[in-house]
Amino acid sequence: MCPKAIHEEPLHSEKSGVWCGMSQQCIIGPIFFDAPITTAAYMKIFNTFVNQLDNELSIGYFQQDRATSHTSHKSMAEIQSFCECIILKGLWPPRSPDLMQSDYFLWGYLKGRVHQNKPRTIDALKANTTEEIQ
Repeated sequence: MCPKAIHEEPLHSEKSGVWCGMSQQCIIGPIFFDAPITTAAYMKIFNTFVNQLDNELSIGYFQQDRATSHTSHKSMAEIQSFCECIILKGLWPPRSPDLMQSDYFLWGYLKGRVHQNKPRTIDALKANTTEEIQ
């Protein structure tokens, strides 16, 4: 009899998400996450973001997209306790180029720079991302 060999492969490729904030003075982050974004995970990212701020929100606004974890009652209560200057749904059109610097500039620019040396692992990708943002 011939032994049966089993070769297991993951169903999905390895992934990591990255979050950054932008102000007139600097890029805040990157903050990496490997799990799906729940309200609890988003609040952890938000608190990490707040700890990296100097005084940017005292003279600016906080904007986020319409993801459910971002707009849950728990998330909004915590964010509003930190800052009243929040760009909420309906205040500006969704995906307005006036407001979405990260979508219209940062991610496209970073993607070209981060993948330039063809990173082969998630750790190399994170290192390239961190280096380029610095």
